[in-house]
Amino acid sequence: MELKEIMLKRRSTRKFTAEKVKEEEIEELLHAAMSGPSAVNRTPWEFYVVENEEKLKELRKATLYTNYIAPLAIVVCGNLSRALPFELKDYWIHDCSAASENILLRAVDLGLAAVWCGVYPQKKGVDNVRRILGLPDKHVPLNIIYLGHGTEDKEPRDQYAQKYIHYVR
Repeated sequence: MELKEIMLKRRSTRKFTAEKVKEEEIEELLHAAMSGPSAVNRTPWEFYVVENEEKLKELRKATLYTNYIAPLAIVVCGNLSRALPFELKDYWIHDCSAASENILLRAVDLGLAAVWCGVYPQKKGVDNVRRILGLPDKHVPLNIIYLGHGTEDKEPRDQYAQKYIHYVR
């Protein structure tokens, strides 16, 4: 599949079959994630791969927007001990977001479906995910990406809108 096709085909899927994601597919997703850019190459990310049904059930209740039943979740976290210092400390958000998008794009390429559910900066959501997964204080959950085989086949779309483009020449 061509990159443009993958990008247009990437759509949030919220309904999944019970079919498990293969171990080699999970590895491919994580390789894609860690191929993303990172400010000063700090790679301030940590990935929690969740297949345990009890933990998945708890994660579904972590925030108002994480209640999806899927066989796999990857919780993308920022590791603040590897973040840049001082006023640059929040660049971990950019780095982990790029890693997350790479997971979503690779999922499409593998024939999988996914939905990105934001956690940070919801304090209660962050606290809930930390508790559920036993995260260290320095690991901040940015999102939960649910993955699996989708039950719906959405049409590719292009949301290009000229009105949001401003040229400075």
